[in-house]
Amino acid sequence: MANDTSNKSKKERIDINNLPDLLTVREVAELLRVSPLTIKRWGKRGKLPPIRINSRGDRRYKKEAVLYLLGMQTSS
Repeated sequence: MANDTSNKSKKERIDINNLPDLLTVREVAELLRVSPLTIKRWGKRGKLPPIRINSRGDRRYKKEAVLYLLGMQTSS
């Protein structure tokens, strides 16, 4: 029974057709099916450069850059 409640509290999968312009580390990791740590490492190596926001320096990633890694073109 505890498993049912934990499944309900999980977020729905991200819809690739309705992505926000900026994505979090967790959202990008889920889309690319890699660990959040991998996303941060790619940022340090320049493969997926982050945008730093707020005073804490939280990372956000451009939708276009993520779609490029997926091999998809943006529809502009």
